Amino acid sequence: QVQLVESGGGSVQAGGSLRLSCIASGSFFGINPMGWYRQVPGKQRELVADMYTGGRTNYADSVKGRFAISRDNAKNTVYLQMNNLKPEDTAVYYCKAVVISNPPRFRENEYWGQGSQVTVSS
Repeated sequence: QVQLVESGGGSVQAGGSLRLSCIASGSFFGINPMGWYRQVPGKQRELVADMYTGGRTNYADSVKGRFAISRDNAKNTVYLQMNNLKPEDTAVYYCKAVVISNPPRFRENEYWGQGSQVTVSS
């Protein structure tokens, strides 16, 4: 069993910053990738950013240059630094991890955090 616990959500004025954190606990071989999605009412959940252990990253075009993802692999933790926040960034942010189980099977399973509300006021 794997659990993802998020922290760092909240309310901020436009132009402000927040940092989200997510830590994975349990028994597993690895996590690849690990990252963040967001969702607003009436819309599909969308990728914000994710990161592989080797350093490769993906970002939504709407957040490039403003958000930065990082990982501490030893701590099974992923962060999302959000700068110059805009009202359109308002959403529930979910941590996502693709977890690889221990040998010999190396099976992949997808896990989600509980969701963190981020509200940006104009």
